[in-house]
Amino acid sequence: MKLNGRRESTNVEDRRGGRSTGTKAGLGIGGIILIAVITFLSGGDLTDVVTNVMQNAGSEMLQPSSQGSTTFSAEEEELAKFSRQVLAGTEDVWSAIFKKMGKTYTPPTLVLFTGSVNSACGSATSAVGPFYCSGDQKLYIDLSFFTQMKSQLGADGDFSYAYVIAHEVGHHVENLLGSLGQAHNQMNRVSKTEANKISVRLELLADYYAGVWAHYDNQKYKSLEDGDIEEAIDCAQKIGDNYLQEKARGYSQPESFTHGTSKQRMKWLKKGIETGDMSVTTFGIPEKDL
Repeated sequence: MKLNGRRESTNVEDRRGGRSTGTKAGLGIGGIILIAVITFLSGGDLTDVVTNVMQNAGSEMLQPSSQGSTTFSAEEEELAKFSRQVLAGTEDVWSAIFKKMGKTYTPPTLVLFTGSVNSACGSATSAVGPFYCSGDQKLYIDLSFFTQMKSQLGADGDFSYAYVIAHEVGHHVENLLGSLGQAHNQMNRVSKTEANKISVRLELLADYYAGVWAHYDNQKYKSLEDGDIEEAIDCAQKIGDNYLQEKARGYSQPESFTHGTSKQRMKWLKKGIETGDMSVTTFGIPEKDL
């Protein structure tokens, strides 16, 4: 992914190593990836990301980072810069899209943290992976997640990392457009199985929005390189509910799916990349068409 010369977002709070000196200019769900991994390995399932990020996950695969220093490796600093540049790209794209819709886009704030963090959705450790909190309209990332994503999921590549960020921003877009709140209200009124089905639609829509961002970012900046789309599609395949459950348990339970199958996640991400069509949604369509 070509980001050379691209601006870095200032909608960032740097709390790494306990720091709180980062800047935030302007106003301000992923990471879902490792929430799903940890939940499945713990024998549970996920119905509401906002609720689940408030819990400390017990994972055999990942442990929170113990880093407490404010001195970071060159690799981590490069990942921080990369994250700020990707966030800036989402700001540019979604601002333009919202303007076409006659709306104003309020960007989220990116919070970089180490080990654990407090949010309006509660406290969380890096074990839950990146997450979006609608309560404060911030997305939270421990940058060590990207290294873990490579070593523990086999998902690598800069566009795969960008997909993670763009997915969380996709939940922010859902929040601004009202679909996130509506879905969570519905989830609170139905059975767990039905709530899981609603959750799948939310996650697939966030995947789609990640693809929409990539479509227009590439259109504007020619940012995608050979192999980038394949990297992200491979990542989407490895975070499907069926893939993760089979990897953790040796079998899958479709009624507990909360994020979608590998096939579904690949489909919606790819569809967003190819079309960039904001009239498309995962809600109001037959389940067989997801």
